[in-house]
Amino acid sequence: MFESLGNKLQDILEKLGRERQLTEAQVKASMREIRMALLEADVNFTVAKDFVGRVSEQAVGQQVLGSLNAGQTVIKLVHDELIQTLGGESAQPSLDKKHNVWFMVGLQGAGKTTSSGKLAAHYKKQGRRVLLVAADTQRPAARDQLEVLSKQVGVPVLKVNDGETPAETKARIEEHLARDPRDLVIVDTAGRLQIDEGLMNQLAALKAELQPTETLLVVDAMTGQEALNVAQSFDERIGVSGLIMTKMDGDARGGAALSARSVTGKPIYFAGVSEKIGGLEPFYPDRVAGRILGMGDVLGLIERAQEADLKAMDVKKPGDFDLEDLLLQLRQIRKLGPLGDLMKMIPGMSRALPEGFTIDEKQLQRIDAMISSMTVKERRNPKMIDGSRRKRIAKGSGSSVQDINKLLKMHEQMKEMMKMLGQMTGGKGKGMRMPRLPRGGGQVPPSLKMKK
Repeated sequence: MFESLGNKLQDILEKLGRERQLTEAQVKASMREIRMALLEADVNFTVAKDFVGRVSEQAVGQQVLGSLNAGQTVIKLVHDELIQTLGGESAQPSLDKKHNVWFMVGLQGAGKTTSSGKLAAHYKKQGRRVLLVAADTQRPAARDQLEVLSKQVGVPVLKVNDGETPAETKARIEEHLARDPRDLVIVDTAGRLQIDEGLMNQLAALKAELQPTETLLVVDAMTGQEALNVAQSFDERIGVSGLIMTKMDGDARGGAALSARSVTGKPIYFAGVSEKIGGLEPFYPDRVAGRILGMGDVLGLIERAQEADLKAMDVKKPGDFDLEDLLLQLRQIRKLGPLGDLMKMIPGMSRALPEGFTIDEKQLQRIDAMISSMTVKERRNPKMIDGSRRKRIAKGSGSSVQDINKLLKMHEQMKEMMKMLGQMTGGKGKGMRMPRLPRGGGQVPPSLKMKK
């Protein structure tokens, strides 16, 4: 998300940050570069122009030119303006104690049905009693898809029948709620491949009957500026209270998200960051701005750790770090989500990693399988793993003896790195931690291969 834009802005601001004093020519040149970076990221032209104009105006107004630490001041101005462009304060859908009906609208393929399931999972964790309503009678198997998601989440689903009128749908929902009270009803509506009168008339009729408390428009971030044209059309005809941007993990440019608030006037409530049922995150403009500029997202990292309910590891000397410990740490870290995403949430890490760096999650699963195929004694004392044991472990984990050799070598390298770190910190009760990635020309462990 925003990888391409983030790299360009960080390059521009890094040059400014090294300057203690700036000339007017330097500021103008940097602003031109920023505007081009925004436009290349598919940001709306007016939004990009206004963004640069406001930053330039503030830079002059605060007498940045010629002052000490001018570069750092411009970086702060860009950061603050990014937050405002993304929406300013974080906004979330309104929730009453008892009666909440949310209307999910959008074009076909944007991810309405999947987002409905993800919302159900998100709010069920918060103690809400959710009812999913499968009202998409246009797309084949849409109702069946929502039923599968409902079972996965553990909430009931009400399927709307073919040819059912909005009044009949409302009556069936009320009947269900009388039998099984629910405080959040999420209605997955029908979509089209493009906006048409028939779609809008159907949605308007159903909305008039159900009187939803929130109307959430689901838009595909990969469609760029077209997503915002869709948002404006839906808002004019149906009325939209907020947006859910899906496929944000696949949009390296991020222009639609940056332009959404300014163009539509509607807040982004959630961002879809993966296909998993838990891959829907509340949209925080300040945190997103921090990620774009390489400042990380420490709060987001802490929240993930709290949700994963990680267990504290036993404090050990670096030399006692065995394969059992490695397995436990890998499993705990994987609870937090894709490791590549986690690393980018650490301040400064996005710039430290090579361009195009990703971590092969499947390789982590293979490491888990290899260590799991060992006996407890072998995990605690890897030196006892001789040739015959390596063959047995390779066969049991579906890998090769060469893979087992690489794993054992990586483990020894990690132990050595941890010993060195322990000596550097004086070995005063720092405990066992995963080693930091080396800077510069350091070797990346074989389990963390770079893919482009």
